[in-house]
Amino acid sequence: MAVPPRPGDAPLVALAGNPNTGKTSLFNRLTGSDQKVGNYPGITVERHEGRVSLPRGASARLVDVPGTYSLSARSAEEQIASMAIVGIPPHEEPALVVVVVDATQLLRNLYLALQVIETEVPVLVALNMVDMLAGRGLEIDVPLLERALGVPIVPVSGLSGSGIDALRAAIATELASPRPRSGELHWPTTAALEADMEALVPHLPRAWKAEGRARTRALALWSLLSIDEEDELEGIPHALRDAVTARRHAAAAEGREIEAEVIRARYEWIDRHAGPALREVAAPRSLTDRLDAALLHPVLGFALFLLTMGVVFQALFSWSDPAIGWIEEVFAGLSGLVEGALPAGVLRDFLTEGLIAGVGSVVVFLPQILLLFFFIGVMEDTGYMARVAFLMDRIMKALGLHGRAFVPMLSGFACAVPAILATRTMERRRDRMLTMMVVPLMSCSARLPVYALVIGALFPPSKVLGVLPVQGLLLVGMYVFSTLMALTAAWVLGRTLFRGPRIPLILELPPYRLPHWRSVLKMMTQRAGVFLREAGGVILVCTIGLWLLLAFPKHPALSTDYGAQRTSAEAQLTGEALDARLAELDASERGEVFRKSYGARLGRALEPAIEPLGFDWKIGVGLVGAFAAREVFVSTMGIVYNVGDEADEESVTLRQKIRAESYADGRPVYTPLVGLSLMVFFALACQCMSTLAAVKRETASWRWPLFLFAYMTALAWVASFVVYQGGKLLGFA
Repeated sequence: MAVPPRPGDAPLVALAGNPNTGKTSLFNRLTGSDQKVGNYPGITVERHEGRVSLPRGASARLVDVPGTYSLSARSAEEQIASMAIVGIPPHEEPALVVVVVDATQLLRNLYLALQVIETEVPVLVALNMVDMLAGRGLEIDVPLLERALGVPIVPVSGLSGSGIDALRAAIATELASPRPRSGELHWPTTAALEADMEALVPHLPRAWKAEGRARTRALALWSLLSIDEEDELEGIPHALRDAVTARRHAAAAEGREIEAEVIRARYEWIDRHAGPALREVAAPRSLTDRLDAALLHPVLGFALFLLTMGVVFQALFSWSDPAIGWIEEVFAGLSGLVEGALPAGVLRDFLTEGLIAGVGSVVVFLPQILLLFFFIGVMEDTGYMARVAFLMDRIMKALGLHGRAFVPMLSGFACAVPAILATRTMERRRDRMLTMMVVPLMSCSARLPVYALVIGALFPPSKVLGVLPVQGLLLVGMYVFSTLMALTAAWVLGRTLFRGPRIPLILELPPYRLPHWRSVLKMMTQRAGVFLREAGGVILVCTIGLWLLLAFPKHPALSTDYGAQRTSAEAQLTGEALDARLAELDASERGEVFRKSYGARLGRALEPAIEPLGFDWKIGVGLVGAFAAREVFVSTMGIVYNVGDEADEESVTLRQKIRAESYADGRPVYTPLVGLSLMVFFALACQCMSTLAAVKRETASWRWPLFLFAYMTALAWVASFVVYQGGKLLGFA
């Protein structure tokens, strides 16, 4: 039985439709700012709900159902959509379903509308994008279409807002007095299909059969087409699941394809009864057709897409820098204020180095997240994102990935956190999960300081063939290496852990249109808010935890009397010489205190595990510090080598100290082979708590971030081991 509404609740209206029909624009138009974002019960699929104001002071709850082409579900998201529309537990049965139909793709969109009508739920059709019909050389006879379907139809435009008031009035009318239904399927069924449905009726839950014969038959047909042995649907009785399997096997033995029979019958009915309502009028070749000739071209279209992604990548990589720098300055200034207001001690250190730094490490991601979702929103609203998925699907499907996975993967070159959030553009959970598991392998901007430090310190500025710089080739090579590893991981995981039937990419190519800026802005702010509320909390806790590891014990016993050395320096030196000596002593003291911290002890404890990779305990300490953010490895090494925590990848002193580090017998500790092993490790290891926090937020479970950390760390260790030990065997040590 469907979940009943709570007493006093406004009636529930479900907004359903194919993807790319402008459903979200209508949802935003109807609900305004009165929206909330959550998840559907039992699964991490986003659920947008808002309150729509109706005439005469009435209101209703409006839920934006995931886009689906059919109630015959093939993915978890489509299953959620069909259950929410029909009202199968744990979903509340809607009092009305508003089916959004793209007027420019009328006959294709009517397939879903016809299915929903057959379930006997009250239905209202919102005929969207009617303002684009003339440009496509089309017109629709709305009264004729209403008579064919037997449900009210309201022409609207989610982009311009025309027809929205009429839609509100129609919703209020249908909620008050829904039209009676015919009680039968629109299209003729065969005797074999009738037998299939009747065989399932005894196994349907009692509450389904209590709704009436027509709805019972419709739900039997829905079960026959949507339920299988390995789906993720909840609340489906085992007896019904077994009965569906038996009927399918029996039909297959007879050479029948049940779904093909149903699809053919429905489309024949649509062509015969709804087709006459759609008329073609003379029109010049549309702008959409002219643009598609270029944007979907296998060569030119791909080149234009790479150019577009280059702009997006440049924005994430460099355009966000001023905002990131401003945020860092604000939090640095706030830390300075606290330092000036409080005496030295644990409380001041906690506030400045733990709490304020932790909040700053969360907020600093906002520029990239907002920019990425701005571009995604614009591409979605203009209709270009559907072309991207179509264009890239031919390449990505060979790796087991969805065409839409390309945008998050490319965004991963800038930062994995917004890239993981961008996986929401994919409807199928399996595709989102697979993409999330490989995006962190792309070399993000945080790895660049590590590459720059290692290459600058351990690889001389020589040239190959007298032309190509070794350092530049190494840097490019690391990006190529990480990309190949990400694609390889996708191929392996797609055939093992995330194995499953690949669902063909089915999508409408909507007409190009100007973006609805209010919708884009709302989506940006919602995504940023979700990140701050959920992933941000995990990042903050991890940052404070790392601070505790690296800052305690607070006053360890030191081997050097730095106070006496400062007194001696003040007695013997003056001016710049004194300042330089005092700065040197401060850095040395901080370095020794740091080397006695719990984090440094953890780094030393890691040495037996990382020694086969060519790493010593100092790199182990750097790896512990880098978990806060990969680039922290550089400043951590600066502390270890008494250069100071202000050291960056361009620090000549830090590079020199790393290059000069040697064993007792004079052999260098850090060789080019060790440097290559270290870069390979950083390219593959998940040294980023923010990434893990984002994955935890998107999957609503610690299982997947822990798996991500484990498999990436294991992959990094094995690859570094092969590089270092293989290099030694070849005489490169």
